[in-house]
Amino acid sequence: LAEQLKATNARIVHLDFSAPSIAIAQKRAAIRGLVNIDWIHDSLLSLPELGLEPFDYINCIGVLHHLADPEAGLNALLSVLRPEGGMALMVYGKYGRTGIYQMQELMRLVNADGSDIDEQLENTKQLLPLLPRTNWFKRCEDLWASDMHSDADLYDVVLHTQDRAYSVEDVYQWLVDQHGLCVTFSAAERGRAGYIPRWLAPPTAAPVLERIERLPLSKQYAIAEIAGGNLMTHAMYVTRAATATAQYGDPDMVPFFCNEPLTGPQVAGVFTRRGKQPIWLDHKHLGLQIAVHPGRFTPQIFMHLDGKRTFQQIFDCVRAEPDSRQAPPGNDQLFADFKADFEVLNTIERLLLRHSSVSA
Repeated sequence: LAEQLKATNARIVHLDFSAPSIAIAQKRAAIRGLVNIDWIHDSLLSLPELGLEPFDYINCIGVLHHLADPEAGLNALLSVLRPEGGMALMVYGKYGRTGIYQMQELMRLVNADGSDIDEQLENTKQLLPLLPRTNWFKRCEDLWASDMHSDADLYDVVLHTQDRAYSVEDVYQWLVDQHGLCVTFSAAERGRAGYIPRWLAPPTAAPVLERIERLPLSKQYAIAEIAGGNLMTHAMYVTRAATATAQYGDPDMVPFFCNEPLTGPQVAGVFTRRGKQPIWLDHKHLGLQIAVHPGRFTPQIFMHLDGKRTFQQIFDCVRAEPDSRQAPPGNDQLFADFKADFEVLNTIERLLLRHSSVSA
């Protein structure tokens, strides 16, 4: 954040109760010549008493689920968040970590004699290769193996003594029902794709999927979490009001590509309409295949999408084209025409929005 915002007047507050962690972060900042960071050695539970100005943005990843009282941690964060501000939160996922919690219970039994940390680690290292293939931790190895690079990783995954996980329904009950917050899930690189049941299934017109899509989004997301089984974390963007998030349908929003080196003309070529047949987007890196039905004006909109123009400016360009001059479409018509295509790319966080008042 400090690197991204170093050309602005923004101040970053680095709050941590670990002095060694702060020292490492300070060295990293010094290497980059960053001077826009204020360092505070304290607990996030102390936030209400620190006298800090309200924050526009808070980043709290992988912390709340390790607190003895996550509710107290959330309330501390909310106490210093501006009314229109946003938070990035991440908590552990319940179903994707099934094998991990069985392994944690196994090691609690093995280390019940009060072994110290070094002994616990050694016992774990000796036991892991002995696990049969029927063991759930072993069965789910492809989910957690990339997170195990050191003794610290091994301890965090298998031996942590204060660790809780949340299902999608838990997240909604806690953040939405209890606190009235707005939640948008945002998994790394995949966006909301892992939370949409149809995106988990092979291309099909199964009636059960249509039935699921008639349910509230929270129920659809809960179904996808259990069906997919691989959401080890829930990363999300949290605000007090929906209006604190960029809104599709606002002509002053600037659509821009993110996470892949895409250009408007390139995508326009992909979305060229071929009769009434849907176009299948096959994203091998994400393991996703989804059908889209491009709108009448989709290719033209993408042709003028350059990450600088607002929707208003893009739509004006579309209306100026020869094919549109006789019956120029209004903004509402163009937004409706482009909505399905936008939502596909926005779901996987390849097409995002920023307000025209915000610089690139």
